[in-house]
Amino acid sequence: MRIVLLGAPGSGKGTQSKLLVDKYKIPQISTGDLLRAAVSAGSELGKRVKPLMESGQFVPDELVLDIIQERLGHADAKNGFILDGFPRTIPQAQALDSMLARVGRPLQLAILVDVQTESLLKRLTGRVTCASCGQMFNTNSQPPKVPGRCDKCNGTLTERADDKEAAVRKRLEDYEHKTSPLIAYYRSQNKLRKVAGEGDVQAILKTITDIIENHINPLSALRPALTQQSPSKPKIAPAKVPPKPTADKMAPKTPSPKPAVAPKAVAKKKAVAKTANKKAVPKAAVKKAVAKKKAAVKKVAVKKKASAVTKKAVLKKGAPKKKAVVKKVAPQKKAAAKKVAPKKKAAVKASVKKTVTKKVAPKKKQGKGRR
Repeated sequence: MRIVLLGAPGSGKGTQSKLLVDKYKIPQISTGDLLRAAVSAGSELGKRVKPLMESGQFVPDELVLDIIQERLGHADAKNGFILDGFPRTIPQAQALDSMLARVGRPLQLAILVDVQTESLLKRLTGRVTCASCGQMFNTNSQPPKVPGRCDKCNGTLTERADDKEAAVRKRLEDYEHKTSPLIAYYRSQNKLRKVAGEGDVQAILKTITDIIENHINPLSALRPALTQQSPSKPKIAPAKVPPKPTADKMAPKTPSPKPAVAPKAVAKKKAVAKTANKKAVPKAAVKKAVAKKKAAVKKVAVKKKASAVTKKAVLKKGAPKKKAVVKKVAPQKKAAAKKVAPKKKAAVKASVKKTVTKKVAPKKKQGKGRR
């Protein structure tokens, strides 16, 4: 069980924390108590926070985070804890969520103890605390049986410096400014539950415990404490009902189990069934398929024949034109050949004459020289 109690100073969240500790046997972690213990011990941390506490100011976030992280590491906080007075600001809440997420122990509930401001002033200005056990009383609403003495341990009751009216007003102003935004923060996580903090203390406790037990599931951290407080009732064995005499006659007969079939026989049976299915195709369907195939073949043959006829017709159509062109060109070729023939003969004669002249010329020259 991991919860945080929210509320203004004097709302009674500290009182409720202690009652919850007694009920569930998990520690209350109150930054106020831890800081006051440090002041009483005179430690270095106590010296740093003492002037802040006496003037009613909040302790800086880094100091609170240091002290709370150290406390969560104690063995008694292993099964859960109740945070009282921390976180006070959004940055503290975010830092707390990050730290708890790292160790796998996120907060489960944030319970707001809500009290009106005027009631808070009356409570805080009359509050006294036992120096020995930390029990709180109020001289206005819950006075001790013996003035100045604790009802629980007979310790001395003292008024805290931060319970004086000027300090109280300052603390309430700071709460409204810094801490009240936490309500919206935890509401956005669906962890916030609100409890009226005015009235009988035990009635308020009952409301808080009902919320815890209804919303934290499973209650693994609470079971040991709850078992101690309420002893378990002895279990009563259920009475045996004798069977009716007509039950056997009315019962349906159980069918005898079928003999196991070998895997090979099963495979063979499946193959036979498959073949039977193939043979069982209707004759009409087969005839239809054959006729369809023949029609397709015939259609292709007709297309091929038509294509051949078309080609033949085209060739026949082109043949006369080709003959006409040949007839027209033939006379032109002959006429051209006749024109070229005389010229060709004359050229040949001239060429022969030229060749003969060249051969005869040297002989004539030789004959003249001899003479």
